[in-house]
Amino acid sequence: MKTILFAFVAIFILTACASTNPGTPANSPTANRLPTATPADAPTLLPEEAVPFSQTEWKTNFKKHTLPFSDILSGGVPKAGIPALDQPKFVSTSDASAWLKDSEPTILFENNHEVRAYPLQILIWHEIVNDTVGGLPIAVTFCPLCNSSIVFDRTVAGAATTFGTTGKLHYSDLVMYDRATESWWQQLTGVAIVGDRVGTQLKFLPSQVVAFGDFRARYPDGQVLSKETGYSRPYGQNPYVGYDSGSPFLYSGPPTPGTLHPTDRIVTLIVGNIAIAYPYRVLADKRVINDTLAGQDLVIFWKGGTNSALDARAIASGRDIGATGVFDRNVNGKRLTFLVEGDQFIDKETGTNWDIFGRGISGTLAGQQLAPIVHGNYFWFAWAAFRPDTKIYEVK
Repeated sequence: MKTILFAFVAIFILTACASTNPGTPANSPTANRLPTATPADAPTLLPEEAVPFSQTEWKTNFKKHTLPFSDILSGGVPKAGIPALDQPKFVSTSDASAWLKDSEPTILFENNHEVRAYPLQILIWHEIVNDTVGGLPIAVTFCPLCNSSIVFDRTVAGAATTFGTTGKLHYSDLVMYDRATESWWQQLTGVAIVGDRVGTQLKFLPSQVVAFGDFRARYPDGQVLSKETGYSRPYGQNPYVGYDSGSPFLYSGPPTPGTLHPTDRIVTLIVGNIAIAYPYRVLADKRVINDTLAGQDLVIFWKGGTNSALDARAIASGRDIGATGVFDRNVNGKRLTFLVEGDQFIDKETGTNWDIFGRGISGTLAGQQLAPIVHGNYFWFAWAAFRPDTKIYEVK
């Protein structure tokens, strides 16, 4: 299986560099951050050292960095070899249904009554979409090697910038660069690790990975990222066949702690100084977890029917890994306790029926929306590399 994976990754690297586009133009109640290696306001700079890769294509200030350059590995592609999408086009849910199966995973983002879905069958080939939703400049990011989908506010130092891919990895995770200063940023932490903006923290925004069919049913007038990207890619195919049941690729980091397999899927949260991981296999069994973490009441929903993007060659044929949503479980000053009845999420206090998006769909609180909590859906090894102190949730 590993040989097959390497072969597909080699194909991916070759096709990623063969662009048909000649170039690219230069509300959560909890903290909008995920793990950071150092506090964003007090970066620990390392002494200057020789840069072990070509600097000719960069205007980055390599004198400033917070980790040894030896920890940054080549992903096998050059700067922008995996091309970010800077002028994304969108289609209706009806039009997208012609090429996007209901079970395929999409990144959902909503702002100011504007809602969009970004299919992983496209993100797996581009990794970054620079977009503006409801007036908010955002970067939608996906690192296949870490299974990490994160949406950031791309405003830095009071001005919107755009992001591209460096072709480099740290702990197998995507290293991005901003086009204003060409500082390098760690995707999983949202922190600049090299360049003039070193130590600066991007703002995390609430998002979900959900099945397209669920998105279409909930948001029939929503917009879907179009396959008309200006690039020729085999959208719908997965270049990392079998990866999510194998071993981390291009990983050079600390041993993965705990009893979970490195590529076990987890839902991750940081509240206060506490980091916690909820394994998907526990969520799939329980389907609802009510918890309180550092005074934050929260609920995690799990719903089947969403394919893995990193299993079968055709993403639409990937195994069902389900989808999750993380929400504040307080509504109108009342803390709710959620149960599962059949295929429905029900709160015990009012009997309201809720969907995977945290919306009341019938009952006393119909029409109410649970406040989303910033969270991550990652592989365990990737999260643990940055937050080895993470607690693993145990069934109570």
